[in-house]
Amino acid sequence: MLDHALTTVFRTPIRLRAAGRTDAGVHASGQVAHADVPVDALPNAYSHSARAGQPEFRPLVRRLGRFLPADVRVLDITRVPTAFDARFSALRRHYVYRLSTAPYGVVPQLARYVTAWPRDLDVEAMTVASRELLGLHDFAAFCRHRDGATTIRELQRLDWVRDGDLVIAQVSADAFCWAMVRSLVGALLAVGEHRRGTAWCRELLEATGRSSDFAAAPAHGLTLVQVDYPPDDQLASRVLITRDLRSRTD
Repeated sequence: MLDHALTTVFRTPIRLRAAGRTDAGVHASGQVAHADVPVDALPNAYSHSARAGQPEFRPLVRRLGRFLPADVRVLDITRVPTAFDARFSALRRHYVYRLSTAPYGVVPQLARYVTAWPRDLDVEAMTVASRELLGLHDFAAFCRHRDGATTIRELQRLDWVRDGDLVIAQVSADAFCWAMVRSLVGALLAVGEHRRGTAWCRELLEATGRSSDFAAAPAHGLTLVQVDYPPDDQLASRVLITRDLRSRTD
């Protein structure tokens, strides 16, 4: 979709590379992507009505808004150093998962981004269980299988907060494997309903494959909200570190 829009604007094939993939139905308000654009194609990004003094790529942001469907928007575009790689330069990704335990479900304005949960949740128990998952582990029990992909990740944050009927998980890691966040949430919901004890999730880390003891949480409650990167002078070294970690743990 974005590749096609950029190819149309620049009049040359453009391939976009994102910081990470999201499952079908998952949202992203903080996705980051990069593309290599030939120098001679750059003038095609500017409209004849571009005003002096405005940000360089504002006209391109406006033009892309006309090419894309209403549920996809490019918020900003900027030049980056040659060493920048949206995926391999990243230090960590941040996700938010939202649920509502209200008896009526979710108000219509939020229904697309919040999962209605029909049972009450013990957020304190979920918090205790979450602490046991932090750190560098093999999260095979929480990942769908992908040939050649590692399931070793460093989970850096997994917090739960309750705001009335709204229950929110904030999850951060150096990277996530396929369906990992939704699976973590799904397992912790079993703890929150007292169907499992707080030590159960830690025990799942001993598994060598995806566990069938719980279901992944619904996709639409999950949003990628931010991707962190190092300073420009550390981008190249970060790419080397990330690629080395992937090759040694695959």
